[in-house]
Amino acid sequence: MKKKVLFAAVFMLVFFQSVQTWAQCSICTKTTQQMGDGPAQGFNTGILYLAFLPLALIVFLGIRWWRNEKKNS
Repeated sequence: MKKKVLFAAVFMLVFFQSVQTWAQCSICTKTTQQMGDGPAQGFNTGILYLAFLPLALIVFLGIRWWRNEKKNS
């Protein structure tokens, strides 16, 4: 259980440290360039937060599937 908590904590730290990455398509980039720096930064952060849940769900399901397959082997 401690390994799970440690993994989750490290994952969250890495994820929140990478907020400065650019996660915009070309249309979103053009829109945010017209908005200015403050709203553009918030828009980019929002995109990353919205992308986190589906990716975390995929990782969670993948780990559960892998453990189930490992247990059945």
